[in-house]
Amino acid sequence: MSIPVSVIIPTLNEAESISAFLRVLQPLREAGWELILSDGGSRDETVSLAEPRVDKIIVSTPGRATQMNNGAESASGEVLLFLHADTQLPQDAIAQLTAFVASNADWGRFDVALSGRRFMFRVVETLINLRSRITSVATGDQAIFIRRSVFQRLGGYARIPLMEDVEICKRLRSLSPPYCIRARVITSSRRWESRGVWKTIFLMWRLRFEYWLGVAPDKLFRRYYGRPGNV
Repeated sequence: MSIPVSVIIPTLNEAESISAFLRVLQPLREAGWELILSDGGSRDETVSLAEPRVDKIIVSTPGRATQMNNGAESASGEVLLFLHADTQLPQDAIAQLTAFVASNADWGRFDVALSGRRFMFRVVETLINLRSRITSVATGDQAIFIRRSVFQRLGGYARIPLMEDVEICKRLRSLSPPYCIRARVITSSRRWESRGVWKTIFLMWRLRFEYWLGVAPDKLFRRYYGRPGNV
């Protein structure tokens, strides 16, 4: 029996939340989906806690692009779904992805909602979804999914420490428009809450603008995280 979807989850030191996160995904395994955790060298118990709840664990060098590429190499599914460990799929994800598998589309993404209750988060998520719909560019928070054959043909994610999601979307949209699912994934608003909403909005737009101008992703990573990044 073929596996319709492989869910690839890049992690690094997620022990505090990984068990609850993976518990929610178990119905996907029961439906025949494959869960692959690609860990970038966690120093906590992320891997041991995840082991009973995933099909494969890949121990990778750190760097989200590298971890997702390594996870994809071991995947068996017709479709690869890249899911951040702080993002929840909608309840009808199986039906939504089944419809995608039956379509002629090469790739797609979900609309996104932020987990926080502040009104400003409703504005931010609305603008993110609108921007994504207009530009055909998604972020990793939107749970990008790609047919495995297309992903392999493109050579996977570019090995850059930041903007790997934007970069691959630009290559994908040259092949076909995205399959846009209006059902929303819910992603953690912790970075917005810890940094401040307006400060985060300004920073994110500045990083995207500078990337558009050609600033190297490793410089953008240092500006975002305050340290050198891995690819």
